[in-house]
Amino acid sequence: MSAPERFLERLTARRAEDPSWVAARRQAGAARFEALGFPTRRDEEWKYTDVRRIAEGDFALATDAAFDTARFDEQRLDIDAYRLVLVDGVFSAELSRLDGLPAGVSLEPLSRAMAANHEAVGGSLGRLAGVDFSPFTALNTAFAEEGVIVRLAPGTVVDKPIYVLLLSRANERPVMSHPRVLIEAGARAEATIVEHYSGEPDAANFTNVVTEVLLDRGAIVDHYKLQEAALTDLHVASIHVDQGRDSRFNSYNLNLGGALVRTDLVTDLNAEGAEAAYNGLFFVQGRQHVDNHTLVNHNAPRTFSNENYKGVLDDRSRGVFNGKVFVKKDAQQIEAYQNNANLLLSDRAEIDTKPELVIYADDVKCSHGATTGQLDEEAVYALRSRGIDEPMARALLTLAFVGEVMDKVRLNVIAERVERAVAGRLPERFNLADLVETAEAIQEA
Repeated sequence: MSAPERFLERLTARRAEDPSWVAARRQAGAARFEALGFPTRRDEEWKYTDVRRIAEGDFALATDAAFDTARFDEQRLDIDAYRLVLVDGVFSAELSRLDGLPAGVSLEPLSRAMAANHEAVGGSLGRLAGVDFSPFTALNTAFAEEGVIVRLAPGTVVDKPIYVLLLSRANERPVMSHPRVLIEAGARAEATIVEHYSGEPDAANFTNVVTEVLLDRGAIVDHYKLQEAALTDLHVASIHVDQGRDSRFNSYNLNLGGALVRTDLVTDLNAEGAEAAYNGLFFVQGRQHVDNHTLVNHNAPRTFSNENYKGVLDDRSRGVFNGKVFVKKDAQQIEAYQNNANLLLSDRAEIDTKPELVIYADDVKCSHGATTGQLDEEAVYALRSRGIDEPMARALLTLAFVGEVMDKVRLNVIAERVERAVAGRLPERFNLADLVETAEAIQEA
């Protein structure tokens, strides 16, 4: 039995009650996944990432959402937010906090939304991320039965973040989940949405998530993807964004965990005035492998994009960055900027980076670049001369390196999580802000 056939075996018993339109989509996803199979390194888009750990895995489907309350409090962000929780892909009403939603805001699990209004959900799901995008989106389409639906009525400004927490448990048998996230923001609506992937330290599951974001005219969405799953978890994500006139999408893609991680981020700027900002950070160690593929399509004139990804790699970890900006023939007077900078903390760490510009218009402002290097030993020495021990000095310089991305993060609780992961917990006698400022000054000198 082939790997695709083994995965699709799980479909049969769980789908007897599907409505006809859901069944049709599942069949289309299953057929496309079976035809494509898992990608291999012979495929250009996957040449640096080996997914055999996924393809050869034997994953069950979770049937409940039980999670230890004390451990839950350790895993979740301490943030005042509207909260929806999935445990191994199963909705947890107990852990979610959906009460008190303001007028014009809808936040509900996918299963409930489909039961209430099949036609409305069906008209949007899959509009951006179809079964042909990749084998993993096809697999998600075949299995998706739970997820998150966020809808913002025109003119709605959400007063606090919408927090989607996806937890992974240390099960006796590894499980797989295929959540689907749909975000629809009406004209001039504004919201901050956090997708947070976390879980028990020994979890060894496979999460395959697809997120679709539709922004109407003038809508503004800050989207945080904080990925700090267990170092034995496998994680594949696909994020697709459709932007209308004068809309703004700010992406914060922060990767700290996972054994094998792949994220595709695709934005279509479809009308004048649309803007997209990509802020990315991946901090990996041990034998972690993190692959970021990004694509910005400038489909209309006078659109703007700015992308800045930073990678920090230690031990024998490996990172991949492939960023592409595509400018169509009639997309004149656009601006597109892209940068990827990487810091290797070990001689055995490896980064493969490939920034790309594909331009068919002639009145544009575009630039791209990539750099890879190690810590400046003179800067380490300078900090040590100020009475800071060597591990602390290296941690502070590393933190200064990622500061350009972290300065953009508007949620302090997330910024603090990332800073602790990168620099460790600093002794209270040190003032973090002053030391980072000193480190940055030394690096610029």
